[in-house]
Amino acid sequence: MEIKFLLFSFFPLLMSCDAIINHMVFFPERTDAAAVEILPAGVEEVYIKTDDKENLQCFLVTNKLSDKLLIYFHGNAGNIYERLPELIDLAKTGVNVLGVGYRGYGKSTGKPSEKGIYNDGLTALSFAQDKLNISMNKIFICGRSIGTAVAINTSRKKQVAGVILITPLTSGRDVAGVHGFGPLAIIAGDALNNLRKCARIESPVLIIHGNKDEVIPWTMGEKVFAALRGSKKMVTIEGGQHNDLEFINPDLYWQTIEEFVGLNSVG
Repeated sequence: MEIKFLLFSFFPLLMSCDAIINHMVFFPERTDAAAVEILPAGVEEVYIKTDDKENLQCFLVTNKLSDKLLIYFHGNAGNIYERLPELIDLAKTGVNVLGVGYRGYGKSTGKPSEKGIYNDGLTALSFAQDKLNISMNKIFICGRSIGTAVAINTSRKKQVAGVILITPLTSGRDVAGVHGFGPLAIIAGDALNNLRKCARIESPVLIIHGNKDEVIPWTMGEKVFAALRGSKKMVTIEGGQHNDLEFINPDLYWQTIEEFVGLNSVG
C-alpha cells in the first residue's frame, strides 16, 4: 500500500501543471435531463454560448420587484442545478439571479479548466449586458469557494455594482498546502491566484467567511480582504464552516447580502 501511495503521489509530476490542476480541483456532476423538466415558479433554464462554442447550462431566477442582477458562480463540486435553493434565496435579497453552470458541469458541454471557467464568467457578464439588457452599474458578481476566483477574474477592471466573495481562497497553492500536499503544492504554480488580482477590483466588495472553515481557512479571507484597495467589508460567521454559513447564522448571512445589494445599487 505504501508503494502504491508513493506512485500515486508522484504520478502528477508526469502530467502538465494545467492537467494536474484540472484533475485535482474540478469535481463536476452531470444533471439528469428529467430533473429540470419541472422548475419552481420564477426559475428559467437558459443556455449561454461561449466564444469557444461551449453551451453553459444556467438558471435565471426572476425577482419582478428588482431591476438588478446578481451573477452567481458556484464551488468546484456538483453543478448549478444543485444550487437552485441558494439562487432562489439570493433573489429574495432584492435581485434577479443568474446562476452559471461551468463547462463540463450539469448539462453544460465541454470539460472544466481554470482558463475555461474564467471564459465562462466573462461570457455570463456579456450575456447579462447584451441579452438581458442589464447595465454594469446594476450587476453584482458573486462567487462562492472556487467561484470567488471566477468572480474576481470577471469583475477586475470593471465598474459593476458590487462583488460578493463567500469563503474566498488566496491561491491554489495555498489551498494545496493547507490540505497536506506539502512540496507538491508548488505544482499548483500561479493557479487560482486571487491575491494577485485583488488590486484590480474597482467595485465595492463584500466578503463573508466562517471562522471555522475547514476547507478554505478564515485567514485566507482575511488576506483577500487586506489585498483589496477599494471600498470593502468583511463579515465573519462565528462557528461557520465551509458549507453551512447560511445555516449557522441565517439572519446575519442574508441580511448582510441584502444590505450590501441595497447600499450599492444605482438607479
